[in-house]
Amino acid sequence: MAGVQFRRQQAIGNYVVDFSQRDAVQCSPRRKIVIELDGSQHLDQAEYDLERTQYLEAKGYRVLRFWNSDVMNNIDTVLNTIWNEIDK
Repeated sequence: MAGVQFRRQQAIGNYVVDFSQRDAVQCSPRRKIVIELDGSQHLDQAEYDLERTQYLEAKGYRVLRFWNSDVMNNIDTVLNTIWNEIDK
């Protein structure tokens, strides 16, 4: 996207943001953007996700979280949100 490179795996403190079978996460360390695509399993780990997001934000990262259904049903809005963050 516009020459911005994303990694499929990146250690940030005690956390590893990664692209796995359960989650789709991309990280751009230079732009300090983490993009997370969440499935229904995240309904059961909301507290963990909040703690992790707060930690990443404290380290200067912007965390963009989308539900899988957002990507499947409203991809234009998801892409526009990502583009807007890249342009900042």
